[in-house]
Amino acid sequence: MPTAVRLLLGVLLSLLAAAEVVVGKSGVVSLRDLDGRGAARRSRYDDTKLAEMPGERKKAGGVRTPTTVLELKHHSLTVLPDDSAARDLYLHRLLAADESRANSLQLHGHRAAASAQSSGSGEVPLTSGIRFQTLNYVTTIALGGSSGSAATNLTVIVDTGSDLTWVQCKPCSACYAQRDPLFDPAGSATYAAVRCNASACATSLKAATGMPGSCGSTGGSNEKCYYALAYGDGSFSRGVLATDTVVLGGASLDGFVFGCGLSNRGLFGGTAGLMGLGRTELSLVFQTASRYGGVFSYCLPATTSGDSSGSLSLGADASSYRNTTPVAYTRMIADPAQPPFYFLNVTGAAVGGTPLAAQGLGASNVLIDSGTVITRLAPSVYRAVRAEFTSQFGAAGYPAAPGFSILDTCYDLTGHDEVKVPLLTLRLEGGVDVTMDAAGMLFVVRKDGSQVCLAMASLSYEDQTPIIGNYQQKNKRVVYDTVGSRLGFADEDCSYA
Repeated sequence: MPTAVRLLLGVLLSLLAAAEVVVGKSGVVSLRDLDGRGAARRSRYDDTKLAEMPGERKKAGGVRTPTTVLELKHHSLTVLPDDSAARDLYLHRLLAADESRANSLQLHGHRAAASAQSSGSGEVPLTSGIRFQTLNYVTTIALGGSSGSAATNLTVIVDTGSDLTWVQCKPCSACYAQRDPLFDPAGSATYAAVRCNASACATSLKAATGMPGSCGSTGGSNEKCYYALAYGDGSFSRGVLATDTVVLGGASLDGFVFGCGLSNRGLFGGTAGLMGLGRTELSLVFQTASRYGGVFSYCLPATTSGDSSGSLSLGADASSYRNTTPVAYTRMIADPAQPPFYFLNVTGAAVGGTPLAAQGLGASNVLIDSGTVITRLAPSVYRAVRAEFTSQFGAAGYPAAPGFSILDTCYDLTGHDEVKVPLLTLRLEGGVDVTMDAAGMLFVVRKDGSQVCLAMASLSYEDQTPIIGNYQQKNKRVVYDTVGSRLGFADEDCSYA
């Protein structure tokens, strides 16, 4: 088929898919809430309703398994600076870090694995120890302990784009500054290093990190297994692969395999490490599958204030959910080239009720990731979203403002505490419509409202992997059913007091 014909056919198919998109919503959002200055308030929708469409609209079913609910707080080490110049620099750094993360998730470079090193590697540079705020979400786990000592509470980033859970450990040769005490294996009666002859050291670790474990130089089957985990954005963790007892929301899990990081560096803020919720054998999801059935979900709060929290739930029991709409499921896609990640298919989109037409709509393998902040769209899709958003938002009389970092569509909302925002609706495979919460549409750069931006960005190339980031997942119950190979979405007010 000639190239021109193929392109025309692709455009026509995109137009047909977009024509089926349901009428979207608009929402009213408080700029004070977005900036963390006000109390958490739920976004109020106007009277424009979504038209009823065919699609799966059912609660999670099947065999009931235990459910653990974890408190999930939006991590905030410091208050954003009041000074405009300092705030700009701070936010630039955060968005630059997110850009690095998004780039690292692309097919041709999502893992830049380095050679495995032992715990005493002198090649690892020391971190500066500077704490910086992360825009990811965190939860608290308890690790280790015994009858005579308490377990160590550790705050970790919740990341669906990673598999191996790891924390910084004593004795640490090169650790970044964290808020919690370092985990001390010597203080845990249940701690044990994984040996080199264990399957977790070779096959499982390679699937989770891209590199098999390495051993010391003493020889023998009782050697410790060392891991080396490197991320495409330059962050890394290296240390001993170990097992210990971990407590999640009151549930104790024995023999949990994790990384005891002795040399760590990167974009982890002041957290103690990372919780891997990916799809390979070393992920928390797989290790707890016998208890929780390979199902987990989360609800990300819309505000950054420390007095509100969402939840991370393990298990298929939906009794802990507070969703206001039924959970609607779409097919979960697996990509053998990127095994840890969760993908779905997007077949159409609308902004404020207006269907969009774009070459990139209908593309498969859109990644959903809790560790990426800002949603990245294919260039053709982003242009369509931006054009319609600009048309509707600009019609309300809000003047344009300069772009900021990766955000190129900004407005001067000085004097407005609340604004009416056209919302993006994505139609997923199976007729499932997911409308972004109003809190996920705008990113406040200036506290006075003089620079507030559309919280989405464009990929560089049409064939790169689109990403649905955590900023656009706010106030949603997102359900990951790895056994049933489906992803569920429902509206939920996630700012629990």
